[in-house]
Amino acid sequence: MSEQPPSSDSDDFDDIVEAETHRDPDLAVIEAGSRTLRAQAGPPDAAEAVPQRPADPEVDQALRAVEQELATRWGETKLEPSVSRIAALMDVLGEPQRAYPSIHITGTNGKTSTARMIEALLGAFDLRTGRYTSPHVQSITERISLDGAPISHERFIETYQDIKPYVEMVDGSQEYRLSFFEVLTGMAYAAFADAPVDVAVVEVGMGGSWDATNVIDGDVAVVTPIDLDHTDRLGSTPAEIAGEKSGIIKQGATVILSQQPVDAAQVMLKKAVEVDATVAREGMEFGVVSREVAVGGQLLTLRGLGGEYEEIFLPLYGAHQAHNAAVALAAVEAFFGVGAQEARTLDVDRIRGAFAAVSSPGRLEVVRRSPTVVLDAAHNPAGARATAEGISEAFGFSRLVGVVGTSGDKDVRGLLEAFEPIFAEVVVTQNSSHRAMDADELAAIAVEVFGDDRVVVEPRLDDALEAAITLAEEESEFAGAGVLVTGSVITVGEARLLLGKG
Repeated sequence: MSEQPPSSDSDDFDDIVEAETHRDPDLAVIEAGSRTLRAQAGPPDAAEAVPQRPADPEVDQALRAVEQELATRWGETKLEPSVSRIAALMDVLGEPQRAYPSIHITGTNGKTSTARMIEALLGAFDLRTGRYTSPHVQSITERISLDGAPISHERFIETYQDIKPYVEMVDGSQEYRLSFFEVLTGMAYAAFADAPVDVAVVEVGMGGSWDATNVIDGDVAVVTPIDLDHTDRLGSTPAEIAGEKSGIIKQGATVILSQQPVDAAQVMLKKAVEVDATVAREGMEFGVVSREVAVGGQLLTLRGLGGEYEEIFLPLYGAHQAHNAAVALAAVEAFFGVGAQEARTLDVDRIRGAFAAVSSPGRLEVVRRSPTVVLDAAHNPAGARATAEGISEAFGFSRLVGVVGTSGDKDVRGLLEAFEPIFAEVVVTQNSSHRAMDADELAAIAVEVFGDDRVVVEPRLDDALEAAITLAEEESEFAGAGVLVTGSVITVGEARLLLGKG
C-alpha cells in the first residue's frame, strides 16, 4: 500500500510540501527568523543486536557485580534536574565527550530506532560509530555500541572499572551521588573516546536540557515526534515538553525536525532562532515520498536534503518507521554537509545497503511463528497508536490477542484504548520491575476499556504468554491469529527471553 501514487520527478514531494503548508500561520512568522536547509540543485551486522549473558562464568560474575553496584544508585526514574554531576565527571575524566562530533537525538517516540538507522548509515560510509541508547531490551551492554554492535561484556566491565575511581571522587564532592544513568553516560562517552570513534550517536534519557547526555555539543540535533509522556517531569502539553527537549539544540547546530504538533514546532523553531541553528523540517525540506508494504518490511522512496533516494528496502514495519528513516537520512546528510555546503545525494547503493541491514529489537519484532508472536515496546498512547496501525497494515491477522504489562507511571488507559480496536482479547500481566503496574490493577482498567469478557488476568508473564498463544490457537477458523506483546520495554525484553531470543 502506498501513501502516494508513484509519479515522476518531484511531484510527490511537492504534494507533501503543499499539504504541510496548511497549518498554523504563526509558524510562518517564526520560520522567517530561522534558516532552513534546502539543497541547491559497510552496514552493521544486525544478527546479534541483543547480546546474551556471558558464557564464561567469571565474566558473568564480574558483570553481575557491576550491575549490582549500578543498582545501588538512583534509578532512571528518580532525577534531580541538573547536569552538574555529569559535568563534574566529564571534567575529571578529561572531557572525553569533546573527542568526537556527535548527533544528539531527543523526542518522545522513535529515538532508538532512529539512532540505529543513523548508526547504520554512518557505518556504510566507513565511519567508526559509537551509539548510546536507552533503555535496554535484555542486556545492559546494549546501551553502548561500537561499530553497530554492543560492546563486549569484558569491555563494559573494564570501562566501569576504569572510571569507577573518578565516579567515587565526584560522588564525594556533590550533594547527591551520580545516578545509574549518569554513570552509564560517563561510561559511554569514555568508551567512545577510548575506541576512538569518528562520530557518536546519542539518545537522550529523558527531556533534553538537564538530561545527563546534554554535556555534548551535537553538530546535528534530531527531534523525533513529541507527544505526552513523563508529564510529571517534562510538562503537561507538547509545547512544555518541547521546551525541555529543545535544550539539545546548540549554537550553530543543524536541527532535523520530524513532523510535530504545531505548539511543539513553534517552541523548537524559536529555540533555533535564538541559537542561530539551521532547521530542516520533515514534509518541507525532506520526507517520505512513497512507501509500499513489502515482504519483511517496506519499500520506500525518500526525499533527502540533496534529492530523492528510490528503492530503499527497510526491514521494519509501520509508517512510523518510514518517517524515522527519513529523519535518519536527513540527519546523516546534514552531518556530511549536504544541503548546506553542497547539493548532491549520498551514494544510493550505500544508503540502500545500510537501511536493508537495520534492526530494531522489540519494535514490531517477530519472534515466533504458528502462531505469530510479535513484540513491540510501545509504552504510551502515541506509541501504541503507531504500533496498532503498523501491525494492522503489515500482518492482517484474522484475530489478534494482546499481552500487556505496563509501568505504573504511564497513561495506561490511553495505551489500552489505542489497542482496543485491534485486540480480540487482552491478557494483562506484569513484568519483574518494581515499577510494574500490579496485574489486578491493570485488569480493572482493562475491563473498563475492553469489557469483562475480553480480559484475561495472568500475573506471571510466562503464564500470560502461554494463555495468549492458546487463545490464538484455540479455534481452527482463526488460523491467521497472532499475539502482540507490548506495554513496556521491560515486558518485551522478558518475553523475548522466555521465547528463546537471547
